[in-house]
Amino acid sequence: MNIHQWRKSTYSGDSSNCVEIATAPAKILVRDSKAPTGSRLAFPRTVWADFVHHTAKSRVASD
Repeated sequence: MNIHQWRKSTYSGDSSNCVEIATAPAKILVRDSKAPTGSRLAFPRTVWADFVHHTAKSRVASD
């Protein structure tokens, strides 16, 4: 039974070459969309927030 709501970016479209994320208490889970029952990474929410912030910042800088 999968208790997490997994989602991927709308930029991914119907592609299966993506990562998916889910929220859990105190952490963000990340998995490969091609292997939904495979290994997962877990990041503290603060680390994930820093990653998203810096990724968005570098994307704006490159536009």
